Amino acid sequence: MTATQHAIDLSMAAAEAAADKLARDIVAFDVSKQLALTDVFLICSAANDRQVRAVVDAVEERLLQLGSKPVRREGERQGRWVLLDFADIVVHVQHEEERVFYALERIWSDCPVLPLSAPASDPAAGERP
Repeated sequence: MTATQHAIDLSMAAAEAAADKLARDIVAFDVSKQLALTDVFLICSAANDRQVRAVVDAVEERLLQLGSKPVRREGERQGRWVLLDFADIVVHVQHEEERVFYALERIWSDCPVLPLSAPASDPAAGERP
């Protein structure tokens, strides 16, 4: 199995929202073959606790606009690693130090990485023919 189109669309929207708040190193892994609970892990970094919270708020707001509400939210109080579980995708917003220490990319490195933007030649991506 591979990630559903809905999960991919949510991941792209979450990545855009995170990027709007200057999140760094945004990557999405298709974990659907390894986990039955979700299709995609989206991971991104923020420079400080305040930025972690800003990224979390932006992602949650954007996905709420798309009709997806988190079923679980963890780590918000500390602001170092916040997990937003939207069922189809799980968003990890990590302080840069936690990102380096826990190295989630190594754990999921055997999973396919999803592209987070439309191809440049795609007219829907905003480029005129």
